[in-house]
Amino acid sequence: MFRSIKQWSIAALTTVFVTGAFGVSAQEAKIDGGGLFKANCATCPQPHKDGTGPKLFGVRQKWADGGAKEGSIYLWVKNFQAAAAADPYAASVTTVKKTDMNKFPNLKDEEIDAIFDYVDAQVPATEGGGDTPVPGGPTGEEEEGGMSWLWILLGVIFVAIIMAVGGVRRQLNNATKVASGAEEDKDELSYADEFKRWSWKNRKYVGMGGLVVFISLVVWFFLGLYSINVMEDYHPSQPIQFPHDVHTGANGIDCKYCHNSVTKSKTAGLPTVNVCMNCHKQITGDGEQVAKIQQIYAAAGWDAGKQEYTGNTKEIVWNKVHVLPDHVYFNHSQHVVAGGLDCKQCHGDMTKQNETVRVMPVAELNKIEGNVKLTKATLTMGWCIECHAEKEISEGPLTKKNNAYYNEIHKRLLNNDRSLYDKYLEDGKVTVKELGGWECAKCHY
Repeated sequence: MFRSIKQWSIAALTTVFVTGAFGVSAQEAKIDGGGLFKANCATCPQPHKDGTGPKLFGVRQKWADGGAKEGSIYLWVKNFQAAAAADPYAASVTTVKKTDMNKFPNLKDEEIDAIFDYVDAQVPATEGGGDTPVPGGPTGEEEEGGMSWLWILLGVIFVAIIMAVGGVRRQLNNATKVASGAEEDKDELSYADEFKRWSWKNRKYVGMGGLVVFISLVVWFFLGLYSINVMEDYHPSQPIQFPHDVHTGANGIDCKYCHNSVTKSKTAGLPTVNVCMNCHKQITGDGEQVAKIQQIYAAAGWDAGKQEYTGNTKEIVWNKVHVLPDHVYFNHSQHVVAGGLDCKQCHGDMTKQNETVRVMPVAELNKIEGNVKLTKATLTMGWCIECHAEKEISEGPLTKKNNAYYNEIHKRLLNNDRSLYDKYLEDGKVTVKELGGWECAKCHY
């Protein structure tokens, strides 16, 4: 009897653990094509509808039928310019949409295949022109949480283990009583009754454990509130994929030439198309640049052939990237002129970004030489006040700024509270926080 019980329990536990292990291995081996598509591609092309880029459904077969070189489509995803230079078919694709494709050099071939597998699994919706997953294919729910089913499986395994151990314990108790000559229990308690009895017997530990779980859930809930509307790495699509690295990097154009209100206004300002035309009347571009410059000509109403304005303009509608709440006040001129802050502190090194602006993650901003190293998420209140605490207004006395405004503050501090000024200078600098940068009314109405 003991041998059969032991063999049964070992077999049961082995089965559930092996099943769980295979489930975990299968989950780890699977590449989430839907998640990759959503993270990298969803803002431009769609499976069954042209967007910023052409529709993607069946694109691998289309390239193969068109005579594309083997592996060319993978190179296209990683670097479309390199693919166009190496493959005539890839070069012909550049004429389909007059918009540069983003580059994804970090994607592996198998990840690209997973994206295409996901796309090919989509079927057109009967209404609205969207895309609907096929039965049994990837779903929106799976994209949001591909691990959810694994947690359910582990929960089932855990419950099965508890029930198996409980059953074995009961049989061992009865076998022990029979062996010792005691009467075997006929009226066995249910699992619920056994749990109640055990909980009451160990009520002090159960109460402490319950309190810990409750407090953990409350803390987890409130920490979750901090992530609401945190939009690091937000990068909306734009009507023109403006290459900052070409303008600010290769050609050395100062940021303030295009964003000319940054030194005298609360906003940096978007350049008007006339600013673009100052250069692009003469610079017409070549190759892939021509399509972008033609969009500028259309917006300005410029006839490049006749070298004259036609009066027929077409507005360029940019999508806003940095959006602050209405109760938050931010002034670019204060930070750029009075604070001497470099644009790269908040926007990143635009001389190396072949893209329009995006909300740079704080981890990327910290890698830039000369930036104040911060820890809070970009565009959050913690990020701002942390910068105000770390960023110096001047190294040493305020008179080193050689600025009439700060010279006056220097004089007042010396005359009215010399000890406070000396305290400010203990670390060799005067920070924004020390001159009132943490006062609520500085940033909030």
